[in-house]
Amino acid sequence: MRYSQIRAFHYVAISGGFSRAAEALSLTQPAVSEQVRKLEGDHDVLLFNRDRKQVTLTPAGERLLLATKQFFEVEQQISDVLSENRAALDGTLRIIADSAFHLTHRLKAFRSKHPKVLVSVQTGNTADILTALRNYDAEIGLVGSLNPGPDMEITNLGTSPIVAFASRDLLKNPTNKITIKELSQYPLVFREKGSKTRQKLEEEGLRQRVVLKPAFEVEGREAVQEIVAAGVGIGFVSEAELGRDERLIKLQLDCPQLTMSESLIHLKQRSDVLLIRAFMAC
Repeated sequence: MRYSQIRAFHYVAISGGFSRAAEALSLTQPAVSEQVRKLEGDHDVLLFNRDRKQVTLTPAGERLLLATKQFFEVEQQISDVLSENRAALDGTLRIIADSAFHLTHRLKAFRSKHPKVLVSVQTGNTADILTALRNYDAEIGLVGSLNPGPDMEITNLGTSPIVAFASRDLLKNPTNKITIKELSQYPLVFREKGSKTRQKLEEEGLRQRVVLKPAFEVEGREAVQEIVAAGVGIGFVSEAELGRDERLIKLQLDCPQLTMSESLIHLKQRSDVLLIRAFMAC
Protein backbone atom coordinates (compact mmCIF):
# COMPACT_ATOMS: atom_id res chain seq x y z
CA MET A 1 0.00 0.00 0.00
CA ARG A 2 1.54 3.29 -1.12
CA TYR A 3 0.79 6.78 0.11
CA SER A 4 0.20 7.94 -3.47
CA GLN A 5 -2.46 5.25 -3.98
CA ILE A 6 -4.32 6.14 -0.78
CA ARG A 7 -4.14 9.83 -1.67
CA ALA A 8 -5.49 9.17 -5.18
CA PHE A 9 -8.37 7.10 -3.79
CA HIS A 10 -9.19 9.75 -1.20
CA TYR A 11 -9.37 12.60 -3.70
CA VAL A 12 -11.48 10.61 -6.17
CA ALA A 13 -13.88 9.76 -3.33
CA ILE A 14 -14.25 13.29 -1.98
CA SER A 15 -14.24 14.92 -5.43
CA GLY A 16 -16.76 12.53 -6.96
CA GLY A 17 -14.70 11.66 -10.04
CA PHE A 18 -11.29 10.94 -11.49
CA SER A 19 -10.99 14.11 -13.56
CA ARG A 20 -11.78 16.39 -10.61
CA ALA A 21 -9.37 14.45 -8.41
CA ALA A 22 -6.63 14.79 -11.04
CA GLU A 23 -7.20 18.54 -11.16
CA ALA A 24 -7.02 18.83 -7.37
CA LEU A 25 -3.80 16.79 -7.26
CA SER A 26 -2.23 18.49 -10.31
CA LEU A 27 -1.91 15.10 -12.02
CA THR A 28 -3.27 13.62 -15.23
CA GLN A 29 -6.45 11.58 -15.09
CA PRO A 30 -4.71 8.39 -16.33
CA ALA A 31 -2.15 8.73 -13.53
CA VAL A 32 -4.88 8.95 -10.88
CA SER A 33 -6.82 6.07 -12.44
CA GLU A 34 -3.69 3.92 -12.45
CA GLN A 35 -2.99 4.60 -8.76
CA VAL A 36 -6.53 3.58 -7.82
CA ARG A 37 -6.41 0.53 -10.13
CA LYS A 38 -3.19 -0.66 -8.46
CA LEU A 39 -4.66 -0.15 -4.99
CA GLU A 40 -7.71 -2.25 -5.92
CA GLY A 41 -5.60 -4.88 -7.68
CA ASP A 42 -3.01 -5.26 -4.95
CA HIS A 43 -5.72 -5.84 -2.34
CA ASP A 44 -8.30 -7.62 -4.52
CA VAL A 45 -11.05 -5.14 -3.62
CA LEU A 46 -13.45 -3.00 -5.65
CA LEU A 47 -13.60 0.54 -4.23
CA PHE A 48 -15.63 2.33 -6.91
CA ASN A 49 -18.65 1.54 -9.03
CA ARG A 50 -17.80 3.01 -12.43
CA ASP A 51 -20.24 3.91 -15.18
CA ARG A 52 -20.30 6.52 -17.92
CA LYS A 53 -22.06 9.22 -15.92
CA GLN A 54 -20.72 8.93 -12.39
CA VAL A 55 -18.39 7.22 -9.96
CA THR A 56 -19.80 5.97 -6.66
CA LEU A 57 -18.25 4.22 -3.69
CA THR A 58 -18.78 0.54 -2.99
CA PRO A 59 -19.41 -0.53 0.64
CA ALA A 60 -15.67 -1.26 0.94
CA GLY A 61 -14.95 2.16 -0.52
CA GLU A 62 -17.25 3.81 2.03
CA ARG A 63 -15.35 2.16 4.89
CA LEU A 64 -11.99 3.08 3.41
CA LEU A 65 -13.06 6.71 2.92
CA LEU A 66 -13.86 7.08 6.61
CA ALA A 67 -10.40 5.69 7.41
CA THR A 68 -8.64 8.01 4.92
CA LYS A 69 -10.48 11.02 6.34
CA GLN A 70 -8.99 10.14 9.72
CA PHE A 71 -5.60 9.43 8.17
CA PHE A 72 -5.33 12.78 6.40
CA GLU A 73 -6.67 14.61 9.43
CA VAL A 74 -3.79 13.20 11.50
CA GLU A 75 -1.44 14.38 8.74
CA GLN A 76 -2.97 17.85 9.03
CA GLN A 77 -2.64 17.79 12.81
CA ILE A 78 1.09 17.06 12.45
CA SER A 79 1.37 20.05 10.13
CA ASP A 80 -0.63 22.19 12.57
CA VAL A 81 1.65 21.30 15.48
CA LEU A 82 4.73 22.20 13.46
CA SER A 83 3.34 25.52 12.22
CA GLU A 84 1.04 26.55 15.08
CA ASN A 85 3.43 29.11 16.55
CA ARG A 86 4.36 30.85 13.34
CA ALA A 87 1.24 31.01 11.18
CA ALA A 88 -2.28 32.43 11.47
CA LEU A 89 -5.01 29.80 11.61
CA ASP A 90 -6.64 29.09 8.26
CA GLY A 91 -8.60 26.34 6.51
CA THR A 92 -12.32 25.52 6.64
CA LEU A 93 -14.40 24.94 9.76
CA ARG A 94 -17.56 22.97 8.96
CA ILE A 95 -20.47 23.44 11.35
CA ILE A 96 -23.83 21.67 11.13
CA ALA A 97 -26.65 22.96 13.33
CA ASP A 98 -30.32 22.39 13.98
CA SER A 99 -30.61 26.18 14.13
CA ALA A 100 -28.16 28.99 13.46
CA PHE A 101 -29.73 31.09 16.24
CA HIS A 102 -27.33 29.88 18.94
CA LEU A 103 -24.30 30.34 16.69
CA THR A 104 -24.44 34.01 15.74
CA HIS A 105 -22.42 35.65 18.53
CA ARG A 106 -20.05 32.68 18.74
CA LEU A 107 -19.30 32.93 15.03
CA LYS A 108 -18.63 36.64 15.42
CA ALA A 109 -16.15 35.99 18.24
CA PHE A 110 -14.42 33.23 16.27
CA ARG A 111 -14.11 35.31 13.08
CA SER A 112 -12.65 38.26 14.99
CA LYS A 113 -9.83 36.01 16.22
CA HIS A 114 -9.37 33.90 13.08
CA PRO A 115 -10.32 35.98 10.02
CA LYS A 116 -8.55 33.66 7.57
CA VAL A 117 -10.74 30.66 8.40
CA LEU A 118 -13.67 29.94 6.07
CA VAL A 119 -16.69 28.96 8.18
CA SER A 120 -19.19 26.69 6.42
CA VAL A 121 -22.59 26.37 8.15
CA GLN A 122 -25.18 23.75 7.21
CA THR A 123 -28.49 22.91 8.85
CA GLY A 124 -29.93 19.53 9.73
CA ASN A 125 -31.83 17.65 12.39
CA THR A 126 -30.17 15.81 15.26
CA ALA A 127 -29.79 12.58 13.29
CA ASP A 128 -28.18 14.43 10.37
CA ILE A 129 -25.76 16.21 12.69
CA LEU A 130 -24.57 13.08 14.47
CA THR A 131 -24.07 11.28 11.17
CA ALA A 132 -22.05 14.18 9.73
CA LEU A 133 -19.78 14.37 12.78
CA ARG A 134 -19.18 10.62 12.89
CA ASN A 135 -18.44 10.53 9.16
CA TYR A 136 -15.91 13.38 9.50
CA ASP A 137 -18.12 15.57 7.28
CA ALA A 138 -18.27 18.35 9.90
CA GLU A 139 -16.18 19.47 12.87
CA ILE A 140 -18.77 21.11 15.14
CA GLY A 141 -22.44 20.26 15.72
CA LEU A 142 -25.25 22.11 17.46
CA VAL A 143 -28.03 19.79 18.63
CA GLY A 144 -31.14 19.86 20.78
CA SER A 145 -29.89 17.14 23.11
CA LEU A 146 -27.78 16.75 26.23
CA ASN A 147 -27.05 13.08 25.49
CA PRO A 148 -25.94 12.75 21.86
CA GLY A 149 -23.69 9.78 22.64
CA PRO A 150 -20.62 8.73 24.65
CA ASP A 151 -18.34 9.47 21.67
CA MET A 152 -19.19 13.20 21.80
CA GLU A 153 -17.68 16.07 23.79
CA ILE A 154 -20.60 18.21 24.99
CA THR A 155 -20.94 21.88 25.96
CA ASN A 156 -24.39 22.63 27.38
CA LEU A 157 -25.85 25.93 26.12
CA GLY A 158 -28.96 25.79 28.32
CA THR A 159 -32.63 24.82 27.94
CA SER A 160 -35.73 26.49 26.59
CA PRO A 161 -39.42 25.44 26.59
CA ILE A 162 -40.98 24.10 23.40
CA VAL A 163 -43.72 26.43 22.17
CA ALA A 164 -46.29 26.30 19.40
CA PHE A 165 -46.78 29.12 16.92
CA ALA A 166 -49.43 29.95 14.37
CA SER A 167 -50.50 32.58 11.89
CA ARG A 168 -52.81 35.28 13.18
CA ASP A 169 -55.28 34.23 10.47
CA LEU A 170 -55.47 30.60 11.57
CA LEU A 171 -56.86 30.96 15.07
CA LYS A 172 -60.47 32.11 15.41
CA ASN A 173 -60.07 33.03 19.08
CA PRO A 174 -56.38 33.76 19.68
CA THR A 175 -55.02 32.67 23.05
CA ASN A 176 -51.58 32.51 24.57
CA LYS A 177 -51.86 28.89 25.73
CA ILE A 178 -52.91 25.61 24.12
CA THR A 179 -53.18 22.00 25.28
CA ILE A 180 -51.98 18.86 23.52
CA LYS A 181 -55.63 17.78 23.07
CA GLU A 182 -56.50 21.11 21.44
CA LEU A 183 -53.54 20.79 19.09
CA SER A 184 -55.03 17.60 17.63
CA GLN A 185 -57.91 19.68 16.23
CA TYR A 186 -55.61 21.71 13.98
CA PRO A 187 -53.39 20.86 11.00
CA LEU A 188 -49.87 20.46 12.37
CA VAL A 189 -46.59 21.36 10.69
CA PHE A 190 -43.82 19.02 11.83
CA ARG A 191 -40.12 18.89 11.07
CA GLU A 192 -38.81 15.81 9.26
CA LYS A 193 -38.29 12.56 11.17
CA GLY A 194 -35.09 12.80 13.20
CA SER A 195 -36.08 16.16 14.69
CA LYS A 196 -35.77 16.16 18.49
CA THR A 197 -38.62 18.67 18.84
CA ARG A 198 -40.94 16.43 16.85
CA GLN A 199 -39.88 13.37 18.83
CA LYS A 200 -40.69 15.02 22.15
CA LEU A 201 -44.11 16.22 20.96
CA GLU A 202 -45.03 12.79 19.64
CA GLU A 203 -43.93 11.15 22.90
CA GLU A 204 -46.05 13.61 24.90
CA GLY A 205 -49.03 12.89 22.64
CA LEU A 206 -48.64 9.16 23.28
CA ARG A 207 -48.39 9.79 27.02
CA GLN A 208 -51.65 11.75 26.95
CA ARG A 209 -53.24 9.29 24.47
CA VAL A 210 -53.67 12.04 21.90
CA VAL A 211 -52.79 11.44 18.26
CA LEU A 212 -50.62 14.25 16.89
CA LYS A 213 -50.58 13.59 13.16
CA PRO A 214 -48.75 16.04 10.90
CA ALA A 215 -50.59 17.61 7.99
CA PHE A 216 -47.24 18.88 6.70
CA GLU A 217 -43.78 17.37 7.10
CA VAL A 218 -41.15 19.99 6.30
CA GLU A 219 -37.36 19.92 6.23
CA GLY A 220 -35.74 22.82 8.07
CA ARG A 221 -36.93 25.23 10.76
CA GLU A 222 -37.05 28.25 8.45
CA ALA A 223 -39.28 26.38 5.99
CA VAL A 224 -41.63 25.42 8.83
CA GLN A 225 -41.92 29.06 9.86
CA GLU A 226 -42.80 30.22 6.35
CA ILE A 227 -45.46 27.53 5.90
CA VAL A 228 -47.00 28.35 9.28
CA ALA A 229 -46.96 32.06 8.41
CA ALA A 230 -49.04 31.22 5.31
CA GLY A 231 -51.85 30.20 7.67
CA VAL A 232 -52.03 26.47 6.97
CA GLY A 233 -51.15 25.01 10.37
CA ILE A 234 -49.42 25.15 13.75
CA GLY A 235 -45.66 24.68 14.10
CA PHE A 236 -43.30 24.05 17.00
CA VAL A 237 -39.90 25.32 18.07
CA SER A 238 -37.92 26.04 21.22
CA GLU A 239 -38.89 29.45 22.56
CA ALA A 240 -35.32 30.78 22.30
CA GLU A 241 -35.34 30.16 18.53
CA LEU A 242 -38.74 31.62 17.65
CA GLY A 243 -37.51 35.16 17.17
CA ARG A 244 -39.77 38.08 16.28
CA ASP A 245 -42.18 37.74 13.38
CA GLU A 246 -45.27 39.96 13.28
CA ARG A 247 -47.09 37.34 11.20
CA LEU A 248 -47.00 34.80 14.02
CA ILE A 249 -48.57 34.26 17.43
CA LYS A 250 -46.71 32.34 20.13
CA LEU A 251 -48.71 29.70 22.02
CA GLN A 252 -47.41 28.31 25.30
CA LEU A 253 -47.94 24.55 25.56
CA ASP A 254 -49.69 23.32 28.69
CA CYS A 255 -46.72 20.95 29.24
CA PRO A 256 -43.93 22.69 31.18
CA GLN A 257 -41.86 19.51 31.02
CA LEU A 258 -41.46 19.88 27.24
CA THR A 259 -38.12 21.64 26.90
CA MET A 260 -35.23 21.62 24.44
CA SER A 261 -31.61 21.57 25.49
CA GLU A 262 -29.04 23.00 23.09
CA SER A 263 -25.50 21.65 23.06
CA LEU A 264 -22.33 22.28 21.10
CA ILE A 265 -20.73 18.92 20.32
CA HIS A 266 -17.77 17.38 18.54
CA LEU A 267 -16.17 13.95 18.42
CA LYS A 268 -14.00 13.28 21.46
CA GLN A 269 -11.35 11.65 19.30
CA ARG A 270 -11.04 14.90 17.32
CA SER A 271 -10.57 17.17 20.34
CA ASP A 272 -6.98 17.92 19.32
CA VAL A 273 -7.94 19.20 15.87
CA LEU A 274 -6.71 22.79 15.81
CA LEU A 275 -9.86 24.30 14.25
CA ILE A 276 -12.09 22.55 16.79
CA ARG A 277 -9.92 23.68 19.71
CA ALA A 278 -9.92 27.26 18.39
CA PHE A 279 -13.71 27.37 18.04
CA MET A 280 -14.39 25.86 21.45
CA ALA A 281 -11.97 28.36 23.00
CA CYS A 282 -14.35 31.10 21.83
